Amino acid sequence: MSSIITSPNNGIVTPYQADITVPAWTIGAMERVMGFYVERNLRLDTKAADMMPAPQPGKKYMLYAHVPFCHTLCSFCTFHRFLFKENKAREYFINLRKEMNMAKDLGYDFESMYIGGGTTTVLEDELARTIEHAKNLFPSIKEVSCESDPQHLGDDAIKQLKGLVDRMSVGVQSFDDKILTMTDRIEKFGTGQETFDKIASAKELFPIINVDLIFGFRGQTDEVIANDLAMAAKLDPRQITTYPLMITHQTRKSVKGKLAASHHDMVGQYRQILNSLNGQYTQLSAWAFGQSNNEGFDEYVIDYDEYLGVGSGSFSFLDDTLYVNSFSLKEYAGKIASGRMGVDQKKTYDKKAVMQYRFLLGMFSGRLSRKYFRETFGVNLDTALFKEMTSMKLMGAIKNDPADPEQIIVTDNGKMMGLLMMKEFYSGMDNVRAQLRKGLANPDHG
Repeated sequence: MSSIITSPNNGIVTPYQADITVPAWTIGAMERVMGFYVERNLRLDTKAADMMPAPQPGKKYMLYAHVPFCHTLCSFCTFHRFLFKENKAREYFINLRKEMNMAKDLGYDFESMYIGGGTTTVLEDELARTIEHAKNLFPSIKEVSCESDPQHLGDDAIKQLKGLVDRMSVGVQSFDDKILTMTDRIEKFGTGQETFDKIASAKELFPIINVDLIFGFRGQTDEVIANDLAMAAKLDPRQITTYPLMITHQTRKSVKGKLAASHHDMVGQYRQILNSLNGQYTQLSAWAFGQSNNEGFDEYVIDYDEYLGVGSGSFSFLDDTLYVNSFSLKEYAGKIASGRMGVDQKKTYDKKAVMQYRFLLGMFSGRLSRKYFRETFGVNLDTALFKEMTSMKLMGAIKNDPADPEQIIVTDNGKMMGLLMMKEFYSGMDNVRAQLRKGLANPDHG
C-alpha cells in the first residue's frame, strides 16, 4: 500500500515503495532456524555468580536499570514485573541506588543510561532521585532513556523528570479502541484519543518523545495501521517505534490464534509501515524511526556491545558473559543488604555464538560491517559466518555497498529478516525471564 505522504511539516515527500519479496514459507523457515539457535544459546545452563567483573580499559559501557513494578499486568507481557506496592517499591529504589554505588566502586563509568520495566514511572520522585544519583556517580552519562505507559503522562508528578530524562518512550501499542479493548488496555490506560492527548501534553517535558506501536494483531486492518501511523505522526514525535507482536511459550495460549495475525498479514503490515514512515522519518533500525540520523536507539544493545544491569531481573553482558540478577525481590534485597550486587547467575559464550549475536544486531540495525568484525573479532565476516552471509545473500536480504566494500547494505527484505530474527531473540529472552520467575514464592508480589 503506497500513497503520497504528507510530512509533519506539511511538505510533500516522494512515496516509498518497500521491496519485500520474501514468501511466507521463508519467514516460517527463518523463525524455525532462529528458534533452534535461541533454544541452544539462551537455555538456562548457567553457573552461580556473586560478583561482576571489573571494567576493561578502553571499552564503553551502558548502564541499564530495571524497575519491576506495574499497577496492572498485561496478559501478553512477560517482562519481569510485579504488582505495585508502594512500600516495596520505595525500598527497591533505595537498593537500586546502593547497587549503583557498588558498580562505581568496581571502577565503572557509563556514557548512557536506560531505565526499563515494568513501569519505570510508578514513583516519579524515586525515579528522579535515582537518575540524579546516577548522574552524580557517573559524570560521563550524556543521555538518559526511560519507558512509561500513557497513564502516568497525565500526572503532574511526571514533571519531576523534566531535565533528567532525555528520551521518554511511551507504550501506546495502538490508538485503535477495538485493539485496545481486545488487549485489555482501554480500561487500564484509556481510549486512543485520551492517550493521544496525554502524550501531546507531555511533549514539552522531554527532548525526545518516542511513540511505541505494536503491529501483528489480528484484525489490525490496513485502515487501522494507517490511522495508528497518522495519529502518531500528528503528534510529531522525534521517534516512532513499531514492534511486532511477540509470542512466547508463556503467552502462546493467550496470543496465538486470539491476538496474533498470520505471517502473511504481518508482512503486509510491515510493508505498509515502511511505505508510510520512510520519507517522514529516517529508519534507525528494523522497527525504529527518527527525525534525524543520530537519534538515540530504543534497543540500547545496538550502540553498546557491553552493558551492566542493576536491579532485580536485570541482565548484563560483559566480557562475552551474560550475567543475570536475582528475580526475587527478597533475595535481591538480601544481596544488597550484605554488600553484594544483585547478580545471581552467569553464562559465558564462545566466539562463534557472540559473532552470530553481533550479526543479528547488524542485520537488525542496518549496520552490518566487515570492518567491525575484523577489528572486533579478527575475522573475515564472509568466511567466519559463511552460512549466515550466504543465506542472507540468496534471500536478497543483503548486498555489497558499491561505494564502500567494508559496508553491507541491508535491503527491505533484510529489514524484514532482521525484524523477525530480533523478534525471535526477544521472545527467547522472555522465555528465559519466565523460567527464572517460576521459582518465585509469589510471582505477582515478589
